[in-house]
Order: sequence, then C-alpha cells, then structure tokens
Amino acid sequence: MSVQVVSAAAAAKVPEVELKDLSPSEAEPQLGLSTAAVSAMAPPAGGGDPEAPAPAAERPPAPGPGSGPAAALSPAAGKVPQASAMKRSDPHHQHQRHRDGGEALVSPDGTVTEAPRTVKKQIQFADQKQEFNKRPTKIGRRSLSRSISQSSTDSYSSAASYTDSSDDETSPRDKQQKNSKGNSDFCVKNIKQAEFGRREIEIAEQEMPALMALRKRAQGEKPLAGAKIVGCTHITAQTAVLMETLGALGAQCRWAACNIYSTLNEVAAALAESGFPVFAWKGESEDDFWWCIDRCVNVEGWQPNMILDDGGDLTHWIYKKYPNMFKKIKGIVEESVTGVHRLYQLSKAGKLCVPAMNVNDSVTKQKFDNLYCCRESILDGLKRTTDMMFGGKQVVVCGYGEVGKGCCAALKAMGSIVYVTEIDPICALQACMDGFRLVKLNEVIRQVDIVITCTGNKNVVTREHLDRMKNSCIVCNMGHSNTEIDVASLRTPELTWERVRSQVDHVIWPDGKRIVLLAEGRLLNLSCSTVPTFVLSITATTQALALIELYNAPEGRYKQDVYLLPKKMDEYVASLHLPTFDAHLTELTDEQAKYLGLNKNGPFKPNYYRY
Repeated sequence: MSVQVVSAAAAAKVPEVELKDLSPSEAEPQLGLSTAAVSAMAPPAGGGDPEAPAPAAERPPAPGPGSGPAAALSPAAGKVPQASAMKRSDPHHQHQRHRDGGEALVSPDGTVTEAPRTVKKQIQFADQKQEFNKRPTKIGRRSLSRSISQSSTDSYSSAASYTDSSDDETSPRDKQQKNSKGNSDFCVKNIKQAEFGRREIEIAEQEMPALMALRKRAQGEKPLAGAKIVGCTHITAQTAVLMETLGALGAQCRWAACNIYSTLNEVAAALAESGFPVFAWKGESEDDFWWCIDRCVNVEGWQPNMILDDGGDLTHWIYKKYPNMFKKIKGIVEESVTGVHRLYQLSKAGKLCVPAMNVNDSVTKQKFDNLYCCRESILDGLKRTTDMMFGGKQVVVCGYGEVGKGCCAALKAMGSIVYVTEIDPICALQACMDGFRLVKLNEVIRQVDIVITCTGNKNVVTREHLDRMKNSCIVCNMGHSNTEIDVASLRTPELTWERVRSQVDHVIWPDGKRIVLLAEGRLLNLSCSTVPTFVLSITATTQALALIELYNAPEGRYKQDVYLLPKKMDEYVASLHLPTFDAHLTELTDEQAKYLGLNKNGPFKPNYYRY
C-alpha cells in the first residue's frame, strides 16, 4: 500500500488527497516476513472471492523445489496487496498531472502550480518471489483449502484424491521400499513417514491405560507365544498400540486395512519400520483392498492360526480362497455387526469349522465403542467435512441401535430436530421415550437437511430416496459397511460428480440439484475424522483378551460356533479403565455376597442381564 504524505503547511493548500498504486519500478525496501505470515495477510487481487483462481495473465509459473502450502493457498501470488484509489474533490481546485508524472494544482483563475511531491514507500516481502511464484501443477497434489478438482472426469473413482497432499500419485504397489533394517515385507504409502507415525502412537498410548497395563502384566508370561495372527482392522494409532501389545505378548502379526479410507499412512509406516508386515494405505482401490488382504494371508512358510477381523472380509477371503488354511485356524475374533452376522450365517449353514468370539455384542464394545464413541465422533466427522451448524437442522437417523442412540443424543444436544427410522419395535419405543419422532424415511426425505444411516443393512437409502432429497442435503453412513447407501446407482452418465475436498463429493442432477455425499457412503467417523482414543482402548483390550482366551483354551471348551465374551472378562476390561477416573469400587461383604448369591469378585450380573 502507498500513501501520499504531506506536511501541515502543504495540507492547507492541497484539499485533495489521493491514494495511488505505485509503479513497480520504484524503490522498494524489503522486510523479512515469513511466507506463512504473508499467506495469512494477502487478499486476492481485486478483493474478490479468496478462493477464485487468479486470471491467466497473473498466474505464477509452475513450482520449483521447495514450494509449500502457502503458495497454493495464495491465489494472487506474486502481487503485493495495494489500496484501491480513493478521492476527495474540492470544487475550487482541480488536479492535473504533469508530463513528468508530478502533481499540479489548477486554481479557479487558471494559474497552474506544482504540488509538493510526496514520499512514496512500498513494503515488499523478502521471500515473495521465492515462495509465492509457485503453484502445484499435479492434480493429485491438492492444497489444504477447499480446492475443487476435475468434476466429472474423476467422478467414478474418487479414491485417488483421498491421499495426503504431499504424496505423489505412484501406487505403493509399484514402489520398492525397505525399512531401516532392510526388510521389505510390507506395502505402505511412504516408509519415510515412520517418525511422524511413531509420535502419534506414543500419544495414543497415553489414552489407552488398560492395554498398556495388560502389556505390562502379561509380558513376562507371553500368553500368545506361538500365535500367528492375521488381522484386518482400521489401521490407526490405536490399532498400532494393540498390534504392538500383541507382539509384546508373543504373537506374530500380519495386517491389512478393513476400510480403504481410514488408514493413517504415517502410522502404517511406523508399524512397517518396527518390523510388522503391514499392507495398507489411505485411498486404496477395491483391487488394492483385496490384494493387501491376500498379501497378508498368502505367504510361503507362514500359516496363520488366529484371525482378528473387523467386517468379516478377511474371514470371507480365507474361507473362500484358502479352505485348507481356514480349517487350521484356532479361533476368530470379530468386532463388527456385519462380520458377526456373516459368522452366524456360516454357523447356521454348518460351514463354520472354527470357534469364533463375538466381540461386537460384548457389553464393553456395545456400550462404549458403539454408543459413547459415536456420540462424539458423529459431530466431529460432520464438522470437519461440511463446517455446518447443527442448531435447527432437520436430521433423520436410520437405525436406533447403540450407534443410532449415540448419534441422536449428540445431534439433539446441538439443537437439531431429529427423526428416527427403525424396524425393531423395542428400539422404536426407546426412540419415542427418548423424545424422537419415529417416521418412515419416505415421510421426511424431502425436508431433512442430513441423512445418517447406522443399521448394518443394505440399500437403506435407495436411488428413489436420493432423487427426492432437497438441494444440498448431506448424506453419510455411520455403519461399518458401505452398502447402506446405494452409491452405485449414482454412478450414471446423467449425474455429475464434483470433488469439493477430501472425502466430500457433490453429486449434481441435470436440473442443478445437488447432494453432499461424505466418504462415498463409507464409515464417516473413521474415514473423515478420528474417534476418541480412550474408547478404542476398551475395544482393543477386549479384542486382546478374546484372542488370549481362544488361543489358550483347552480343547473342547469352544466348539465350532460363535460365542460371546465371558462376563467376567467384560468386567475385567472395565476395571482396568477405572483408575483413569480415580474411581473406587465398593466391595461386597461376605453377608451381602451370600444374600445375592454372588462371588465377591464377580461376575456380578448373569449373561441375560441387559445393561
């Protein structure tokens, strides 16, 4: 910005002040401000939309080495913000400009006099040319702003952009990577991110007291010595703490991701650096997903004897492709509604030839992971992706199980008007008693602002529902599987897909109506945000104890069926977390225990008790 400065004496003679742009040829003293500060301060040229692209003539050249996010965030890179011209006129005086560029005063009698020259100064930022004249050229390298990628050209497979902005577009399957020990038995996005992942794992350990206590207590006994565990779960910092605990207890582990969008690349790199065979990265294709699972399972000279699954895909893959391997499995631990449903189907058909533990329906998983976790993470996921305000919004939640209860409670507390759909009359009555209106989806689909599915079913939201939604309706899924929303029906030529930001797509109808689809219908909280670490400590500890129980159980204790976690084990998991709250349990007296017919040390509730 340049401002003309005049003395007090001159001001009396010059009633007109003009702020003018400077020519680039004038002297410019430099001031060393950081690029980040510049990025925060500099508005776009012309004072227009801060996200509008710069005109072609003003676009800086392609980036060189060292270009950073600041360059991508500044559309008017290379231009110093300048004040627009402001003018006050006096009826008795007029300004004229001399041929040499100076100012002149013209009085009413026609006398022309030269106005006092002003001192012009302009601030230039020292690293302006080095940093601002750079702009990423690859479509894959997206900035952190809400940049919009190609609309319809990459619409049918948006996984490509669900990657870190700093990563290249090369598939990890095409890379040859080794960790610091020379081991290459893994496939992650970038092994060089291991240090950052290690820091995240160390932070997660602070919020997972039970798992760390279990690691400390059982490390000497090695209850999983000889166990060869193949796992398929979300690969996050919390999962890494579980895997390293299993390793400390004596197990060998190989791991893949159960969701193509939930993997934290830096955590996967940290696990690979530590020697764990991990095959996962954020933004896998469907083909990549099954390839990673197969790489975990199909290893020469390595026969898994335990399965830890989330969703049933790993179990299904081994059962279908490697039936002889499946028969040698000692036990399966499954933590999702979808996976448990598949296990019960196998059991009912007489095809389940190994014992399985249903962790999903354990009290600690149902009440803490499904209810309390989703109560917090639903808001986090929606806020991060849409920046919306919940007060007054109309929301329909499909399903009122534990996940649905958590979502409804959170949205109601934020001032949303919440509707519920449900097939189970007991859950439906609970929703009514909790103050929610029970409806059919067709009754409210035209008026709601947000649609959330959490049923574990398929085709809960169909193309007919999607066609009838209002403009800008947000559609997302909180269930494990991506089958609840009929996303496949939206991949048709008449509809245009437009990428808004990572995990957010606009699906646009020919008449201009659009819906906002989050994570392509996959699990919202783990795809678009994070979940509370403390809650995952409860689930991970339950999984670890279930693996120990199945692996060490004497022959004949568990038959070829699906079992619930023993009540005593559920109580033990809960007790490990109480010290975090400085909580003190009351102990039964001998007389009280005898009166209730209980052991003083538990279990305190029968298996049929509903918490």
